[in-house]
Amino acid sequence: MNKMKPSISHCLTLGYFLMFFYCGCTSAKFLESDCHPHTWDKLILVHHWPVTVCKMNMNDCDDPPQYWTIHGLWPDKGEDCNRTWHFNVNEIEDLLPDMRQYWPDILHSSLNRTRFWKHEWEKHGTCAATIEPLNSQKKYFGKALDLYHKVDLNSYLLKVGIKPGHTYYQMSAIKEALTSFYGVTPKIQCIPPEEDEDVQTIGQIEFCFTKELELRNCTHSKTNFFLMQNDLQFRHEELSICNDTLTSYPLEV
Repeated sequence: MNKMKPSISHCLTLGYFLMFFYCGCTSAKFLESDCHPHTWDKLILVHHWPVTVCKMNMNDCDDPPQYWTIHGLWPDKGEDCNRTWHFNVNEIEDLLPDMRQYWPDILHSSLNRTRFWKHEWEKHGTCAATIEPLNSQKKYFGKALDLYHKVDLNSYLLKVGIKPGHTYYQMSAIKEALTSFYGVTPKIQCIPPEEDEDVQTIGQIEFCFTKELELRNCTHSKTNFFLMQNDLQFRHEELSICNDTLTSYPLEV
């Protein structure tokens, strides 16, 4: 038995070497290569419409903001990439005023609650942290806020006359307006009509970015659908890609 141990060890070593050689990886490049299990291709800046979130989740959702807020900044692959890297609100203390305004926990009214941010960091932020501009909690949340202001979705929709209220919009017109302005195709999701409704309701708009943090087209991949399905904070499993039909953009729940 003892004579076999060196042989087994040798085979294991050879196996690891062949795996790295096959992937075309060196130890220096492994974290950013396709060999790494948490490699991702694009970031998804997810906006959600608070009134629709409340409609989908009737918790203590009182007086939701009447402007688009951040749901998250999601790499398109990987979840919970570092379970030992726990959320620490003290690291984003100077961001808290903006976090409460633009990235609020819509479902829980207390301003002191941090459960939503904890969820987003541990599920998505620990995966985004494989690139230098996002490799800390402060960088991750700060950059998400920067991209949110860069996109400035609220101002643009108002500028072109797309306002929440009792008016219905053709989804094809909303898509065309966004694509024309931003030069890329976002992904827009709605909840289907309920029994007493005739139209779908807009709920979420995603803008996609390269690893260099430049806007790019969003594609409707299975990965994006997986992320949407499994974000348990907001039950977004009810969302789907909007049809090119009349769409409600509600002002109140």
